[in-house]
Amino acid sequence: MSSSRQAFREDPVRGFSRVASKLNSLWLGWAYPFASFGKDVSVHYTCDLPRSRANYMSVGNHVTLGRDVWLNIPDVSICKEPAIIIEDGCGIGRRTVISAKNRIHIQRNALFGPSVLIMDHNHAFEDVRVPIGHQPMTPGGTIRIEEGCWIGFGAAIMCSRDELVIGRNSVVGANSVVTRSFPAYSVISGNPGRVVKQFDPVKGVWVSVPKGEEELTRSGRPSA
Repeated sequence: MSSSRQAFREDPVRGFSRVASKLNSLWLGWAYPFASFGKDVSVHYTCDLPRSRANYMSVGNHVTLGRDVWLNIPDVSICKEPAIIIEDGCGIGRRTVISAKNRIHIQRNALFGPSVLIMDHNHAFEDVRVPIGHQPMTPGGTIRIEEGCWIGFGAAIMCSRDELVIGRNSVVGANSVVTRSFPAYSVISGNPGRVVKQFDPVKGVWVSVPKGEEELTRSGRPSA
């Protein structure tokens, strides 16, 4: 039995939701001017993807965007190429916010839990005489989440300048706050985020990293 038919049998209302999301995905791929929009993309009908920003979004094959996901590009006037790139096989959990002023690149097979925040800029706040909402955005930087990463529930990855990279097959724990780069095969946890485990290629196992002894590679230098 197909998953759609099973959904109708278990809960007709939920089945209609699946149909609405399927129709929404087809509509987006046909009517929105995405930089690219792959095959078998599933976009929940509650997602917020402004049509005026679609030119600067690239979505690969077999991508899933869950309920209430928001893809935001605050200023397209400075965009010369896609600012949000989501490669093949990525799954973006419900209520996730991806806000790119410069570029956020999510490589293939990355998975996001619910309520994740990915943001490559912020509001300036230095002038205490002006409400923060009336101050300009910071210049920001770029974010690259490499292939195979898992970003846990409620994690926030924010870059205020330069480039922030989460190396391939890394895990960002639930509710962690990440403001700097980390090397591949890392388990990152806490606020501020730090490496708590790392894969040892010599031993072929994951090993714990005591606090204060994180490996500082080039990709692990602070970016904010």
